[in-house]
Amino acid sequence: MVGNEEIAQRLDTSDEWIRSRTGIAERRVVDPGTSTVDLAVEAGRRALASAGETEADAVVLATSTADQLCPASAPQVATKLGLNGVAAFDVNAVCSGFVYGLGTGAGLIAAGIARRVLVIGADVFTSLIDPEDRGTVPIFGDGAGAVLLRAGDPGELGALGPFDLHSEGELAELLWVEAGGAKNRRSDDPRDHYLVMQGQTVFRHACARMVQSARAVLDSAGWMVGDVDRFIGHQANIRILQTCAKQLGLAEDVMYSNIEKVGNTSAASIPIALADAAKDGALQPGHRVVMGAFGAGLTWGSTLLRWPDVIPG
Repeated sequence: MVGNEEIAQRLDTSDEWIRSRTGIAERRVVDPGTSTVDLAVEAGRRALASAGETEADAVVLATSTADQLCPASAPQVATKLGLNGVAAFDVNAVCSGFVYGLGTGAGLIAAGIARRVLVIGADVFTSLIDPEDRGTVPIFGDGAGAVLLRAGDPGELGALGPFDLHSEGELAELLWVEAGGAKNRRSDDPRDHYLVMQGQTVFRHACARMVQSARAVLDSAGWMVGDVDRFIGHQANIRILQTCAKQLGLAEDVMYSNIEKVGNTSAASIPIALADAAKDGALQPGHRVVMGAFGAGLTWGSTLLRWPDVIPG
């Protein structure tokens, strides 16, 4: 655990400044040598145990911090979980990755390709952060979370959908790491290998797009705003979540947040929030839940479900 005071001691900031602008008090950072695959395997193991299963037909890993540029990390995760030979691939939609991963997993099931899909959101996002950047260091943490999707009936608890997924590539430079890929593999400027974020502009786009997307899935499902029991948004910034809830007309107690304790864990934030909400009783079987995310790309999306009777791992 890395608290605000530890960050304040080495950067020009303070606990009050971080809390007032982000809502974050602490975050988790991996030990040296711990990778995204390591986190994903542990999250996947817990999800399988929670579901009472030992098998899955596919693994979808939502991450933007794969252990290597090539190959994808999901096959390694599948092998370490004993899921040899199953379909396994990465989905990189950054902070929207888990919602995109859920859509992908649901699509595999709907197409008859798989009956059980393990969807994992995992990121060691601190590996992309300039340790001297007071604008990003306080925000991001590392983590992983996972769910096991299975084929079922549309009306039962846990059934996902509809989905609403979007992107806007023209705005990629608002939130990106310039170097490291095929276009700019080796930059002499070390800053090119770290995340650059235009915070205020990203804030405005995140609020507008998440609200728009949440309204779209509510309309598609025939739900009214008053029907929603919990809004689980990507845990990027407490003010983004509060603004989204206000613009949607949701009551204050409908919006769930655990960002104070974990920070922004990118693709892992929604599954971690779901697990925490279930553990502390904020999610109950039958609750109508809307999930929404926004991330680099730009990417954003939403989906919804009625919460099943599950015990998180």
